[in-house]
Amino acid sequence: MSREQADPAADIEIEREEDLEDLALGEDYALNPQFVSMVVDAADRGDSDRLRELLSALHPADVADLIGFLAAEDRKEILPHLNPEALAEILSELDYEIREEILEAVAPETLARALGELDSDDAADVVEDLEIHKRAEVLAALPEGERAAIESALSYGEETAGRLMQREVVAAPQFWTVGQAIDHFRREGDDLPELFFDVYVVDPTYRPVGAVPVSTLLRSKRDVPLAQIMESLSEIPVDMDQEEVAYIFDKYHLISAPVVEPGGRLVGQITVDDIVGVIHEESREDILALAGVSDSGRHGRIWDMVASRLPWLLLNTLTAALAVSVIQGFEAQIAEVVTLAVLMPIVASLGGNGATQTLTVAVRALASRELSAVNAMRTVSREMVVGLVNGVVLAAVTGVAIYLVFGDVRLCIAFAAALVINMFVAAAAGALVPLALERMGRDPAVSSAVFVTFVTDFTGFFAFLGIAALILL
Repeated sequence: MSREQADPAADIEIEREEDLEDLALGEDYALNPQFVSMVVDAADRGDSDRLRELLSALHPADVADLIGFLAAEDRKEILPHLNPEALAEILSELDYEIREEILEAVAPETLARALGELDSDDAADVVEDLEIHKRAEVLAALPEGERAAIESALSYGEETAGRLMQREVVAAPQFWTVGQAIDHFRREGDDLPELFFDVYVVDPTYRPVGAVPVSTLLRSKRDVPLAQIMESLSEIPVDMDQEEVAYIFDKYHLISAPVVEPGGRLVGQITVDDIVGVIHEESREDILALAGVSDSGRHGRIWDMVASRLPWLLLNTLTAALAVSVIQGFEAQIAEVVTLAVLMPIVASLGGNGATQTLTVAVRALASRELSAVNAMRTVSREMVVGLVNGVVLAAVTGVAIYLVFGDVRLCIAFAAALVINMFVAAAAGALVPLALERMGRDPAVSSAVFVTFVTDFTGFFAFLGIAALILL
């Protein structure tokens, strides 16, 4: 970003007109470039008081965004001015690459204080990014209970419910009344999670048998037993994949859910704020995979970006060569009717666009489980009808345009027929290829586009040149 010096006098004039908080963010909640320039200017001047004033005006999530926009030397300058409470939330919001850099620059004791402000799931996520030697130092500086919770979370597989959950839960025995529960929670207020939505009712073996929403608890009379007002719950196995967890939350409209180990014992909970992050992460992965790339972030290394994209481009080169090989079989026809070479790419391009539309819908439907073996044939049939109708309409429009330009009815017929065929095949391929890949245990978002593009190119070239050879020559 630009490191031009801001005018301090201008800053003072601005702050007289409005608060720093209003200046920091635009209407779309994005950081104001002028505010970022003020931070850079203060960092360049080494103005500690000014930096603290500017940073205190931001929410921790906005500070994380700010750090992402700054150059490395400016990040180091503002780091000492973040208090441990703010640093804790900021670390959990940072991009992976920047967080690694920040973690290396912060002292283990400071990190330990910051992690103490986080729930166990967020703390484990931060500790996971530490180098092994520094991880040991930070864990050693933590209280025994917090250290055990983080180590327990790290023992579960990545992207599982165990890694996603927080171990802090609110539970009560089923024989308690509403009054007993409320009195107990008030006495133990400091030990309760910072945010919770349900009180889990457990049996003597600490297995959840129901849940009482906090709103229900507060509306109920003190002498009402918890067992009388508790609701059924959806238990999450500790080894369940986080994408499956997100599906359950979405399907059953959950705010929180208990996580249980194989024996059924309650070991933690997952709340909706965790799931929002999972849904965002999974959606981003699917979108990037559909294009055959990985997320290298704003500060990813060039070689890593090349390595993630080049293999798919090489595979696409192979499939493109196979599709173009069709043209070689019609060299004589193309040499005799040069117009074929002009129109041929249009058929393939329109088919490719139609396939991409169907493919995007199919991959999204598979990810959200709206498409399965139960409705696969109905969905594929519908997409094929849509592709056929689109092909007929496009054939009519482009056919007229080709006649006006070239004045050859037979050429129009060949083009229109090939376009209808390719649009129909494109729709079928866009729906069937991701279904087939999922059936084979492959991620349909990763490799569908390469195969679908091959099908539409091959079909478009072969159909147009083949029909033209029959009609024109």
